[in-house]
Amino acid sequence: MRFTNYLSLLAASSLALASCHKGAPTATNPGKASSTTGIAYNTDEGMKVSDFKKIPTGPGLVYIEGGRTVLGSQEEDVTNNHDNVERTVTIASFYMDEAEVANIHWLEYLHFLRKDSSEEKYKAALPDTTVWARDLSFNDPYVTYYLRYPGFRYFPVVGVNWLQADSYCAWRTDKVNENLAKGGSGEKKGGLFSKKNKKGDAKASGAAEGGGAGALANGKGGPSVEQGNLLPNYRLPTEAEWEYAAQALVGTQEVGNENQEEKRIYPWDGRSTRNPYGKGQGQFLANFKRGRGDYAGIAGSLNDGAMITEYVYAYPPNDYGLYNMAGNVNEWVQDVYRPLSFQDVEDLNPFRRNGVGDDAKGYDKKGYQSLVDDHVRVYKGGSWRDVAYYLSPGTRRFMAEDSATSTIGFRCAMINAGSNK
Repeated sequence: MRFTNYLSLLAASSLALASCHKGAPTATNPGKASSTTGIAYNTDEGMKVSDFKKIPTGPGLVYIEGGRTVLGSQEEDVTNNHDNVERTVTIASFYMDEAEVANIHWLEYLHFLRKDSSEEKYKAALPDTTVWARDLSFNDPYVTYYLRYPGFRYFPVVGVNWLQADSYCAWRTDKVNENLAKGGSGEKKGGLFSKKNKKGDAKASGAAEGGGAGALANGKGGPSVEQGNLLPNYRLPTEAEWEYAAQALVGTQEVGNENQEEKRIYPWDGRSTRNPYGKGQGQFLANFKRGRGDYAGIAGSLNDGAMITEYVYAYPPNDYGLYNMAGNVNEWVQDVYRPLSFQDVEDLNPFRRNGVGDDAKGYDKKGYQSLVDDHVRVYKGGSWRDVAYYLSPGTRRFMAEDSATSTIGFRCAMINAGSNK
């Protein structure tokens, strides 16, 4: 009899536990009261807990599923730098622009700076169009027309230094969130972030309340981090994120097999820079310099079809859906350059911060024995002016953050907020 009662009690306990698990609070359904204190949310005494649903993907971004990979050079180190030795790391999922930031996007940036900001900030954001000028080349038309002529609208913006690119990311964050707050997401009820007050007026922006991103931690008065209704910051990708996205090894992975059995030298299959498949077989997969003086091939049989930069959606995307992760223009990343970053950084989301370890004092820049200091940044990917060696995701170079060339552009990235993947 006692045994029967024990079994009944055990069954009831199991049922209760299962019921509790099934109804456990989640981020989108936290319940009406705290699961630790029992105090009701959204009352005079309780904490403000806003309704939360996953906000849309930011404009221009594609999702990059993270995971374990081997970063580092996949080619023979012909430059003898030994600054990107292979090592295993894990990269968290994130978002990245599907294409490079184009001239039309930068002109939009300049438009709003002139409209909303000071003349000083507008002038500081102007790209250096003289990067096209060469004493012994007739590139004069590019100096005048490349940025502003409509035919070049969707060619990658160049002449932009790292500092300007970083400022663009901050401006884009504010502008995208402002637009979403006004209803630019396509939501019908006054916009994604709109909230009716007692008078019926829509409070669409945290800025109107004197706040901004992360303001008003009590959840009142507009967008805030606590409400989950702000897109995270657009930013330059870390070097590890950029290299991982360029590898796009998700396209070589067999379902259910956790071993990475195939590697890639470039962001596509095979050891060639030509397409091995289908109707496009034999066509070049990137815009680069094939050899001395050969930027595009011969008339009637052009190889990559571009003497300088190319349309940002030219050539097939990689397996993450990213265009021109090799060639066209090199791209700025966040990291400060150090030759031994691979030894010093973490193996989870590695990132070389400014002023952390490997002090710049150890490099004799003042004595002209080194170019390395805390103001040089990494760029990757190869360009229209580079040979195929630099198309490999593992190659890395650096330049002063306030310098610009006709071969470097950028694209933005964003964290995958609210996820442990």
